[in-house]
Formats: sequence, C-alpha cells, structure tokens
Amino acid sequence: YWAAAVHRRSLRRTTAFWGTLVAGMGLLVLAHHAVVFLFGWEIMALSAFLLVVTEDEKAETRKAGLVYLVAAHVGTLALFGLFALWKTVTGSFELVPAPADTDLSVLTALFLLALVGFGLKAGLVPLHFWLPGAHANAPTHVSAILSGVVLKMGIYGLIRILGLLPAPPAGWGGLVLGLGAVSGLLGVVFALAQHDLKRLLAYHSVENIGIILMGLGLALLGRATGHAEWVVLGLAGCLLHVWNHSLFKSLLFFGAGSVLLQTETRNIDRLGGLAKTMPVTSIFFLVGAVAICGLPPLNGFVSEWMIFLGLFGSLAQGGSGGLGVAFVVPVLATVGALALACFVKVFAAVFLGLPRNPAPRPRESGPSILVPMAVLAGLCVALGAGTFALTTVLDGVIALWQPGPAGSVPLASLAPLGTLALVALGIWGILGVVAGVLRFRRARPGVTWDCGYVQPTGRMQYTASSLARSITKLFHGILRPREHRPRLQGAFPQPSTLESHVDELVLDRVLAPASRGLDRWGTWFHRFQKGLAQLYILYILVALILLLLTLVPFQDLWVRWLAR
Repeated sequence: YWAAAVHRRSLRRTTAFWGTLVAGMGLLVLAHHAVVFLFGWEIMALSAFLLVVTEDEKAETRKAGLVYLVAAHVGTLALFGLFALWKTVTGSFELVPAPADTDLSVLTALFLLALVGFGLKAGLVPLHFWLPGAHANAPTHVSAILSGVVLKMGIYGLIRILGLLPAPPAGWGGLVLGLGAVSGLLGVVFALAQHDLKRLLAYHSVENIGIILMGLGLALLGRATGHAEWVVLGLAGCLLHVWNHSLFKSLLFFGAGSVLLQTETRNIDRLGGLAKTMPVTSIFFLVGAVAICGLPPLNGFVSEWMIFLGLFGSLAQGGSGGLGVAFVVPVLATVGALALACFVKVFAAVFLGLPRNPAPRPRESGPSILVPMAVLAGLCVALGAGTFALTTVLDGVIALWQPGPAGSVPLASLAPLGTLALVALGIWGILGVVAGVLRFRRARPGVTWDCGYVQPTGRMQYTASSLARSITKLFHGILRPREHRPRLQGAFPQPSTLESHVDELVLDRVLAPASRGLDRWGTWFHRFQKGLAQLYILYILVALILLLLTLVPFQDLWVRWLAR
C-alpha cells in the first residue's frame, strides 16, 4: 500500500512510526505501573498522529491530524487525573485492585475518568469526532491498524480498570450499555450516508465499538446484580467481538486500499463493475462485509449472538437490570439490519454493475496485497466455525475479571458453541454445492433486462446515494444532509449534478461552532493588548486591587451595619 518507488519521501518515517506504534501498544498492555502505562500510551498516541499525517502536504490530512492530536491528549489528561486519584485511593501507582471500602463517589470519579480517557481512544459517541477524518485520510495500512488494533487499546484500558474496581453499581452498567447502543445506532446511520469508502468504514468502527460496549455494559450489570450468566455472556461477547472486529475490519480496509490503489478514488459513486476486473479483491471484501453484518457462518455472528443471548437472558429474568436493557435488544437488531443494508449498498455500487468512471479499467492487485487479505478472510471463516476452541481462553479471562461464582460459570454451559460450529459447517457445505453447480452450469452471456434501453451505460444505474436514500430519509432529523440541487432551465439545459453532504455529528455541529465563537471572543479581547507598558501596569494594578478586595470581610461589615 505504500510502495517505496511511489512514496520515497515518507517511506522511512512511516516505517519507523509504525514500529513505535506497535511498541507503545505492547508496552501499555504489559505495564503493571501507571507511569509505564502512560508512557506506552503516549508513544502509541504520538506514533498514530505521525502516521495519520503521513501525507501532510494535503490540507484535509493536516486538519484530521490536528483533531486527532487534540482528542488524544484530552484523553491523556483524563488518564492523568485517573491515575492521580488512583494513587490517593490505593496508596501507589501500581495497577492493583482498589480497596473494597473505597467511597462510592471516589469510585464513580475513577469510572468516569476512565470512561472519558479510554472512550476517546475507542471512539464511542460522542467522543468519536476525531475518528472519521483520521481513518479516511491516513494511508490504508494505517487505517487498518488504527481501526483493528489501536481503538481496542481504549477497550482494553476500560476493561482492565473496571476489573480493578470493586462492586460496581448498576448505574455504571446502564451508562455503558446506553452509550454502546447510541454508538452502534448512530455509527451505522452515519455510515449509510457516506460517499467516501474509507470514511464509511470508519463510521462502522464506531458502530462496532458500540456493540463491544453493549457486551461490557451487560457484564457490568451482571456484576452489580449478581447474575453470573450476564457477566459470562456479556464479557465473552465483548472480548470475542474485539478479536472479530480486528479481523474483518482490517480485511475491509485492505480491500478498500486495493480498490483505491487501482482506481485512485475513494468516492463510491465513481466506482462500479470492479468484480469483473478485480475478482479476488471483491470476494475478500464480500467475506469481510458478511462478517461485519453479523451473518452466519462467519465470526461476526458468534460474538453478536453471545451478546443477544445475554440480553435476552436479562429480559427473561426481569428486575431492574432486565428492564434497563429492554431498549437495547431492538437497537442491536436494528444496527444489524442497517449494517446489512449499508454493505449491500457498498458492494453493489463498488463491485457490481457497470463502471461509472470512464478512466482506464483497473486490474487486480498483486500478491503482497492479496495474501494478507486471504489470511484475514481465512481467520474470519475459521473463527466462525471454531469459536468453541477459544472457550478455555475466554473462561480464564472472565475468571480474572470477576473472581468468585460469576467467574466460575463455564461459557460452554451457556452458549452451545459446538452446535453452532456444526451449523456453520452445514452452511459452508450448502454454499459449496451451490458454487459447484453454478461453476459447471452452462450460461449464455447477455445484457440484463434494461427497461427498453438499447445500450445501457453506467450512468443509468443506481448510485450508492440513491440505493441508501430511502433509508437515510428515515433518519433525516439526525443526518440533516445539505443538498445542492441542480437548476435545469430551458428546453436544452446544461449538464448539472446533485450533491449532498452530511456534517459530522460532534465535530462539525458542536465543536467547530464553539471554536469559532471562542475565536471571535478572543478577537474582541485583543483590544486590551495594545503593546503599551503603561496599560499593562494599569492592568496589574487593577488585578492587585481585586485581589486585595477579596481580603476585606464584607460579610462582617454588612452584619455590623445592620446591627446599628
């Protein structure tokens, strides 16, 4: 994706920062001391920033890098506060369990600081504002490791800190569950409205972080209410989806990178018909699309199915915890349905139909790109049928995170993974038979029924925007698209286009207007900066008078005056 012959100027530093990124993540995962953890965290954050701005000659890339850098260091400041408070609670910077008699208000402060600090890295809504721009503008292999691995460091940190806090109240689980539901739904809704292929995949990272947080929230509710099966199914689904997402999202970004290399565009509406010229890439992209939609027999289905089992179990048992997750089940189902609609749109617009761009026909990518995609696709298939082999690993992690009765319930007793493996193998057998029949079936090539058009062209087919238009209209109030409609005048109007754009929910609608307002206020404040020494002496005098006035006992003087 970053060939030396093409990117000679940036290749050396990209390779170096890729190495420091992996080293930083490895250090923070192995750290047992808060300072070492923060050291690894900062190495990871700075390395990721320097990788995002690899193409720093582009203004859009520089903007995305700046937003990421600010978000990363706001998260780091929250972690500074977290570990400073941790030192007060535990007496050291060692990452050891907090005392059981710690005041609930202090524990809640630790929880909220962890949620903000790690949530900014993970990309949960509304802390996701840096993610779409960074993923879209970074080199493809950087986008893959950002989405597949770096985001998970936020999830890892959150799980690790929450595992060290005693007896969480049910409100913590409800908050994480609610944030997960909002992230999942808004992530997939904004993905549906995107025209940029990599930006669309970035929003699906927000969606899948939401699914992961739903599992973690369910596990927290289980700890708070004493339901061992909620803990097991929730945390197992959460961790398994972390692994699954790292596989199929990296596969999808690699597929998008293969398309980008051959077509030199990320605009979905300018693509089409690539399955004929890039058949291997299209097959691997289809595998990733089926996996991310949570469809059997691939790996994404298994982890979402575990979370569904836990949520349905909590509903069946009722109580305050069961009522708290009542709205999450339809949200998770809706997220799956919308993800399926989104990837039907993407695959149909990019790989099926006719080319929309008159540029030269692209060709298939080489082995250095296809082989890694084959490995990731094979792992998606293997985990879809062989999750039962990971139950021992998951049971060990759950036992460490939740010691006692909740951690002693085996996952295999709650989720029939062996039966699921047989079903997956059966589906693969049916698909193999169908593929064999189609392979040896004689067919005559011909033009698809074309509504009477003698010679259909690529411009006559549905675009990605038109395919998703009926669904995005349902969420018009959230998306609020800005459309530039064509003006057609006269009997023979000039060629015109229809353009639509959806602003980012937090960055463009909240943070950018607030920044502009602060900038205007700062411009007004500049009138006090005249560069005159006498004025600055006056300002100092006024400040001293105000400080002296704080020492005057006005309240006592008022009481004495009233006494007269």
